[in-house]
Amino acid sequence: MTLLNMFDGGMKMSLQTLYSPPVLVGLITKNRTHYGTRPRSPNHPSSVTVQASSVQVQNDQSGDSPEPIKILSSGIVNNERQRSTQTSDQLLSQPNTIGIIGGVSAFSTLIFLEKLVWWGSRAGGCPPFVVCSDSTLCMKLPLLSSFPSFKAQMVQIPSSSSRPVVESLKRKRVFLELSGARCIVMPCHILHVWHSEISEGCSLPFLHAGECVAKELLEAKLKPLEVGSDVRIGILASNKALVAGFYQDKLQDQGFEVVLPDKATMEHVVIPAMEAVKRGDKKGARNLLKVAVQILLMRAVNTVIIACDEMKGLLPHDDPLLQKCTDPMDALARSTIKWAKSEANMQI
Repeated sequence: MTLLNMFDGGMKMSLQTLYSPPVLVGLITKNRTHYGTRPRSPNHPSSVTVQASSVQVQNDQSGDSPEPIKILSSGIVNNERQRSTQTSDQLLSQPNTIGIIGGVSAFSTLIFLEKLVWWGSRAGGCPPFVVCSDSTLCMKLPLLSSFPSFKAQMVQIPSSSSRPVVESLKRKRVFLELSGARCIVMPCHILHVWHSEISEGCSLPFLHAGECVAKELLEAKLKPLEVGSDVRIGILASNKALVAGFYQDKLQDQGFEVVLPDKATMEHVVIPAMEAVKRGDKKGARNLLKVAVQILLMRAVNTVIIACDEMKGLLPHDDPLLQKCTDPMDALARSTIKWAKSEANMQI
C-alpha cells in the first residue's frame, strides 16, 4: 500500500496498491482521539485520525487493467511509458519529500506518521511524504509472522530466510525514490536489522533510528549517575541479540555504556511481558514492563530505550517511569523533520 501526503489547504492523502487500481482518499484531522485507545498526553495535545473512503479507479473501455509496473531492485523501471515520464509524473516533486518504508506492523507505521505530523506541526508544518507499506511483509519471514513463542526471537535469523524480506524492502525503497522522495526513513525496529542491506546503492539520505537516538542523547549532554563511569543507556527489546544489538553499536560509537537485561530478566520479565501482550493481558504486560525498566534503572542508567513495538502505549502518559524511557521512533521523527526543514532541503 502506498500513502501519499500533499498539503493542499488541508492534509490530503491517497492510498493505492503498488501495482493496482483501488485508491483510497483520506483526510487527516487534528484534535481527535487516535483510534480511541491512545491516551492524550499533556505534551501531545493534538492526535491524528485518518478517515478514508474508497474510490475505484476506472479502467479503459476494453475493461483491461492498466499495465503493471515492475520495479526492480537495481532501480530500473520495467515500463517504457513510465520511464519516459518518470521525472514529470513523480507523485511528489518537492525537494524535502520524505519516503517512508512501512514496518512489519501497519499500526506502528501509523503511529510514526502521527509523530511526524506532531513534530512537524511544532516546526511550522509537516513536510510532504510518501509511504509504501506492505501488510504481507511479515509473511515473507516466518519468524516475523507466527511468534509461537517470543523465546524463538532470541536466535539469529538465517540469511537465506531473510533474503526475500530484504529484496522486498529494496524494491519499496526504489519505488519511493522514483516517487520523488529525497530522504528515506524506516520506522520499524526489527527491519533496521537489515538497514545496511536495504540502503545499499541508495543515492538518498537513509536515516537510521539508532544513529538518530544516539545523536540526540549525545546532544543532551547527560551526566553519569555513578562517579567514574560513562553515561549508561539501557535497552529493552524483545530480541536482545538482533534489535538491541544494532542500537548498542550506535550508542557505543557515541561513547555511551550500554546496559542490557541479563538472561534471568529476559526469561522471567521481558519475554513474559511480550507474551502477555500477545494474550491481550495489558495489565500484566504493563506490570512486567515496569519491573524491567526499574531493574535497568537500578543499574544506574540515565534512560531506557524501548525498542519494541509491543511495548508501545503500555505505560500511561502520566507514569513517572515513562519519563525515564526513550522511544527511538520519536528521535527518528524529529531527525526527519530537522532534515526536511533544513534550508538546503527547502530550496527548489
